Amino acid sequence: MKNLYDVQQLLKKFGIFIYVGKRIWDIELMSIELKNLYDSRLIDERTYSSAWIVLRREHRLEESRTEEE
Repeated sequence: MKNLYDVQQLLKKFGIFIYVGKRIWDIELMSIELKNLYDSRLIDERTYSSAWIVLRREHRLEESRTEEE
């Protein structure tokens, strides 16, 4: 997994569509849903880890963008 779009596509495979309206909120909700998939053993540890790293990076980028405004 390389970007947020890849994580969205992973979630979409499980019927999870996320759009709250604010990008940072979307990322936080994706993290929660990703954890639920992992806890339910629907995705393996490698998939979870790579998706979580992408979400963490995107969250940091979004936080820095909002601090600049």
